[in-house]
This record gives sequence, C-alpha cells and structure tokens, in this order.
Amino acid sequence: MEVSAATSRSVSNQPATAEKLRVIAQLATIDRKVRAHEQAHLAAAGAYATTGASYTFQVGPDGQRYAVGGEVGIDVSPDPSDPQRTIDKARTIEAAAYAPADPSPQDREVAAAAAQMAAQAEREIASRGSGETGSYGLREAAQVGQLINLVA
Repeated sequence: MEVSAATSRSVSNQPATAEKLRVIAQLATIDRKVRAHEQAHLAAAGAYATTGASYTFQVGPDGQRYAVGGEVGIDVSPDPSDPQRTIDKARTIEAAAYAPADPSPQDREVAAAAAQMAAQAEREIASRGSGETGSYGLREAAQVGQLINLVA
C-alpha cells in the first residue's frame, strides 16, 4: 500500500506519543524537585548566599526547558577576627546545606566542611580561655572569599 504525502504529514503531526508524555512528566517532576531543592538552600543561607539559584536545563520533547540541576553560591569563609561569628556562620552554612529534603553528596560535603570550620573556631575559643595563643585565622584567612556551590 502506498502512503501519500498528505497521510505521511498527518502521521508525523500526531499528538505526543505516550513515551513523549512520560518523558515530559518525568522532566517536569525533576524540574520541580530541583527548583525546590535550590530554593531551600537559598532561603536557609540568608546573607551568606553569594548568588541566586542557577540551573542547568534540558530541553524536553515538547521544546520546553526543564531544570535538571542547579546550584547556589555560598560564602564559606570564616571570620578571621572573631571565632564566635565563624561558629554562627558555620551553623547557618550547615543548615543551608541540609535544608533540602534530599541533600546531595555535595551538600553533605559542604555541611561537613562547615562543621569542621565551627570545630576549629571552638578550639580557638577554648585555647584563648586557657591562655594559649591560637592559630585561628592563619589557614582560615587564606580561604576568605572562597565559595562553595551547593549542587543538586
């Protein structure tokens, strides 16, 4: 049987197939999760967010762009002059890293680094109380301005 050009066009212009609809639904779900994940970081980071959420997109079979990855820049530098401020900041950074319902491996790394930064600052406070000269601010000061991106 011969297929005419008109029949061929009508077949190719059919509504999206079940597979395309499944892919679109999947991408839409991922998009919602990624955006919620990054917004959770952003909201918890407060003043320490150095950038808004930025996204990596994938174009779906419907021609729409769907967020499939994202990040929020966070200032993770300690305060070289005040260990207590560093502790407070580290707690905020850790909370921002764990803010999403499903923290990524990168989020967990950021949280661990923040916990280490807080522990170093706590050691500095303790050493000041015992009369020792602390080393706070030497290695940490070299990190001022360092950013870690929270990646979904």
